[in-house]
Amino acid sequence: MFAVVRTGGKQYRVAAGDKIVVEKIEGDAGASVTLGDVLLAGEGSELRSVEGFTVAAEIIAQAKADKVIVFKKRRRHNYRRKNGHRQQHTILKIVSVGGQTAQQRTEADAPAAQA
Repeated sequence: MFAVVRTGGKQYRVAAGDKIVVEKIEGDAGASVTLGDVLLAGEGSELRSVEGFTVAAEIIAQAKADKVIVFKKRRRHNYRRKNGHRQQHTILKIVSVGGQTAQQRTEADAPAAQA
């Protein structure tokens, strides 16, 4: 089962057991969060209703992205400005999608892999 969730102004396609990097979400490592803004859900090519659908996730770490250098220059005017920025982000592990956990997902995929 997969879902498309929106957080931090971006959309992510997730399934149970996936790890994603999103904009900073408040909480410490090990804390549980619920992503309630589900836009689409389904299994394979079948889509399901997202009414009351939630995605449970666990915060793995709070981290910072690589540094981005902002350099402004105007020719022949002795104007130079150098600035750096490191965006904060959160690494999430998807625990369950609509109640289906990662363990149930692998058990569901196992018979399909044997056939």
